[in-house]
Amino acid sequence: MAMGRIAGRFTRVEPRLRAGRLVLGLLSDLPRKNCWTIAEWAGEAAPHGMQHLLSRASWDADGVRDDVREYVVEHLHDEAAVLVVDETGDVKKGTRTVGVQRQYTGTAGRIENSQAAVYPVYAGIRGHAAVDRELHIPRSWTCDPDRCRAAGLGEDTAFATKPDLARTMIERFLDAGHHVGWVTGDEVYGGNPKLRTALQERGTGYVLAVACSAEVPTGAGKFRADALAAKVPKRAWQKLSAGRGAKGQRFYDWAVIDLAEPAPGRHQLLIRRNRSTGELAHYRCHSTTPASLATLVRVAGSRWRVEETFQSEKGLAGLDEHQVRRYPSWARWVTLAMPAHAFLAVVRADEHAHRPKALAEPLQLPHRTRAAPGTQPREEDPGGAPG
Repeated sequence: MAMGRIAGRFTRVEPRLRAGRLVLGLLSDLPRKNCWTIAEWAGEAAPHGMQHLLSRASWDADGVRDDVREYVVEHLHDEAAVLVVDETGDVKKGTRTVGVQRQYTGTAGRIENSQAAVYPVYAGIRGHAAVDRELHIPRSWTCDPDRCRAAGLGEDTAFATKPDLARTMIERFLDAGHHVGWVTGDEVYGGNPKLRTALQERGTGYVLAVACSAEVPTGAGKFRADALAAKVPKRAWQKLSAGRGAKGQRFYDWAVIDLAEPAPGRHQLLIRRNRSTGELAHYRCHSTTPASLATLVRVAGSRWRVEETFQSEKGLAGLDEHQVRRYPSWARWVTLAMPAHAFLAVVRADEHAHRPKALAEPLQLPHRTRAAPGTQPREEDPGGAPG
């Protein structure tokens, strides 16, 4: 991604040039990527310039975010693209890093002291990349104005659930004039009626996972999703692929049941059955016009693209290697990691478009050696407010 595309978001040439060096550092093969290592890699004597870029320099991070969205949609455009929403967590030490609390994070696979952010990923046939970001601020923070102020958040910061953040970013994407036919996400998002209603009102289809205990309406009343799945006759199951994975096509058995929702459009319950274990997954589906089972399966299978995006953003573009405590610095680091990863996604898409299909291989992530906790100072501008 040419830095000239976002040049207008910087009021002075110095932060613009330094942002370019930081993005190049994120794209480098440095084993650790933070202000200290990137400054050294860029030939700077100290990290203070990089720290200042993240904390106090004058530039429009939200504007850069919008430029990244336009770049991704332009270069990875697909009429059948899906917007995938999900959160990812970063394990942190201490209690002063913005948004941190003890919570479950899939990154560690357990409850850890961590912060979580929600991302929508634009996923099309050419590739996939994040197009927005919002940090989740827990209630333990929003009810403490002093703590919010110290972390660079406004004292009036209101609590928003992860589905609330997803809805905000989806609406921002649509309000920018972009179209996407489908949204998908896991149970965190599928179990939220407000998000489903907002998508219906925008005429956007969705295939959102729900818990097996979720109650869904039918012509005979409300039933648990797993109870309906148990009633599906053998002949109704179809073997379909949810898309190609690392080991080839991901085949499951699928069935779909029409629901009796009063809202306009077609409402269905999609059921996925593991062909080896029999394990079930359930999805609430909505479309403005009838959609085939194959289409619903394709959308449901797109959800795995967000995991691939997080893996490559963290493994190749340093998304999670920030060592910052305050919100402005977090937002700026993540915002600059997004164009770095988007550039890689577009280059890979263009490369695959010009290579024989037999030669196309999955993106391989380099091995990284992480720094031991506490071995690098926090990435804050020494002249700024402490985190």
